[in-house]
Amino acid sequence: MTIPAQDTSEALQKALHNTRHRRLRALKDRFAQWSIAAGGVGVIIAIVLIFFYLVWVTLPLFQPASLHKTAQYPAPGDADAVTRYLAMEEQHEIGVRFTDRGQVVFFAANNGKIISQVNSKLPKNIGITSFTAGAPNKATVAYGLDDGRAQVLRHVYDVTFPGDHRLITPRLENPLGDAPLVVDPKKHPLVQLAVQVGEDTATLVAATDDHRLLLLGLEKSESLLDDGEWTTTRTELQAPAAPITHIILNLDQRELYAADQEGRISFYDIRDKSAPRLVHTVAAVRDGVQISALQFLSGGISIMVGGSDGSLSQWFPVRDSHNNYTLSAIRRFDPLTGPVTSITPEFSRKGFMAAGQRGQFNIYHSTAHSTVLRKTLSKYSVNQLAIAPRANALLLEDASQQIQFYLVDNEHPEISWSSLWSKVWYEGYDAPQYLWQSSSASNDYEPKFSLTPITFGTLKAAFYAMLFAIPLAILGAIYTSYFMAPRMRRLVKPSIEIMEALPTVILGFLAGLWLAPFLEKHLPGVFSLLIILPVGVLLFAYLWQCAPKLLRDCVPEGWEGALLIPVIILISWAAISISQPMEQWFFQGDIRKWLSNDMGIQFDQRNSLVVGLAMGFAVIPTIFSIAEDAIFGVPKHLTQGSLALGATPWQTLSRVVILTASPGIFSAIMIGLGRAVGETMIVLMATGNTPVMDFSIFQGMRTLSANVAVEMPEAEVGSTHYRVLFLAATVLFAATFLFNTAAEVVRQRLRKKYSNL
Repeated sequence: MTIPAQDTSEALQKALHNTRHRRLRALKDRFAQWSIAAGGVGVIIAIVLIFFYLVWVTLPLFQPASLHKTAQYPAPGDADAVTRYLAMEEQHEIGVRFTDRGQVVFFAANNGKIISQVNSKLPKNIGITSFTAGAPNKATVAYGLDDGRAQVLRHVYDVTFPGDHRLITPRLENPLGDAPLVVDPKKHPLVQLAVQVGEDTATLVAATDDHRLLLLGLEKSESLLDDGEWTTTRTELQAPAAPITHIILNLDQRELYAADQEGRISFYDIRDKSAPRLVHTVAAVRDGVQISALQFLSGGISIMVGGSDGSLSQWFPVRDSHNNYTLSAIRRFDPLTGPVTSITPEFSRKGFMAAGQRGQFNIYHSTAHSTVLRKTLSKYSVNQLAIAPRANALLLEDASQQIQFYLVDNEHPEISWSSLWSKVWYEGYDAPQYLWQSSSASNDYEPKFSLTPITFGTLKAAFYAMLFAIPLAILGAIYTSYFMAPRMRRLVKPSIEIMEALPTVILGFLAGLWLAPFLEKHLPGVFSLLIILPVGVLLFAYLWQCAPKLLRDCVPEGWEGALLIPVIILISWAAISISQPMEQWFFQGDIRKWLSNDMGIQFDQRNSLVVGLAMGFAVIPTIFSIAEDAIFGVPKHLTQGSLALGATPWQTLSRVVILTASPGIFSAIMIGLGRAVGETMIVLMATGNTPVMDFSIFQGMRTLSANVAVEMPEAEVGSTHYRVLFLAATVLFAATFLFNTAAEVVRQRLRKKYSNL
């Protein structure tokens, strides 16, 4: 038999076409395989890069402080004079030295070259018996004299730019007049002195050699014609029993602390200069130990106490059970090995430096409760310390009258494990607390960067969202995939999945502006709905089962769920309608007042209930879609085999379908949880954004993601606030990674366990 040539040609062409088609399909398959692989690798690389960028930004928070010595030189000016005080101006270019002979020497900080020497114009033939410095940012000092008078001075630095070059010109001025002020009319020497000078008020407190404690208050009278005159108030305070060794006066001129030789501190209320009073006296050091240094921290609230045994402690007034202020020990720091010879606070932070014998030098931060740096800078005792206003330079004078100049790198001392995650006792609070407060209108601000309340808020928001979403999504997925008619499923499933396309900003907008006021107005009806709705649905189901078979046959199998829609709407309307009468009957017309007064529960309009409903609404489509696919994907031979063996549909569902689909259901829940943890816009708009540690459903919260979104635009690049926000993002990233990793591990184990069904 001969095959026609035409048929042979057609067969060859068809075979050639099939070969080309197979090659093209194989090429497409390889391209798709490599594209998908490249996309997956790209996603992993992008996630890793994001993680490393977050770590790179936050890493400087945990870098230790460092010192760089740039110069050492003899104390400028009179070599025989003793330095009573050192200071620097803001640019740390010029230092100033006040001596015990009334000499004021301005010098270049980096080499000791004298710029100018100024006589403080103290009265002739009058001896200097004491010296004090006011708040560092006020640059005010005072000499106490042996005739009961005090000379108040201020070092000022005028900045000009001749020829576009910065020129700093130092000078002295007398803020309270050229003549010394009479503190003790009896003309006894002032052995201890404290001073603070404000815009219109000034206060000097002195201890005399005959063991009296005197207060001189000055107040400037207002005048339209001139600068006004200073009026004075002189008062004698109740002095401690032992001789006074230190006196300090706070910046507001309202509180006075006097330390005596027995290690006690007397706390005085001097708001009324004409009638100051002794509040109480406390023992600040151990028995047998003397107070060797006493100084205020920035802001004038906390005092730092240094002991002759090297101890360092922080104290500030705290209200007691009788609502009275008492001086309390807040925290103790790593001690020095010898007496503390000097304590110097930073100008605008809650950090301070302490020095002692044999050149010991430490940098601390009070809020972080940490020792930032520990160094030995000299073989002699450190007598004087001065820090630049920006805390980036340091002057140190030892017992050999050698001055050392250091550049300081200490950008983020307020960050430590305890300040981020533990309770911190902040100034002005009665007890340690978890607080996030990134800014303040006051220069006395104490950083409050606790991540605990916003991490708690993140978990709280996710918990209430999942509490609402999981039952509805999982049960809905079970019903849709297992009991619902195929045609109805084709309508319901896409409708629910399309909910996921709704922008979360719209959900947050509706939750904040409509849902929150609605829930507040109808709170009794909303909670009654939690009881009435399940009972009503069960009652309707029972009545439907009791209905005539002819009526039940009118509804096709799998469409019964549609009958519940009007029932649910009717029950919901009824519950909301009776909300106002219920509030009148049971809560005297104001359920918020009842919650607050009778139950002790604070109610915030934008609370966890609002967030749970709004964010649960956003999470439901994700959980539903994945869980429904997992349940619907259970092989039919498993369900059919179970039913063929006599199991009921419910038995088949609980013993076969749910177990087989459990890896997918668990994945759906964990993916939904990951989305709830990372949600930003809903919690941003539907809560009060208050970082509180309260699990109440009626209180709001602040989450990690919302905190970053709110504060990042206002954070200074490179600042501690900026880097802590990146740290919060890192914590959120790590939490999401851990959730997903745990979910995958559990899913794989469930899949392996039930793969043999």
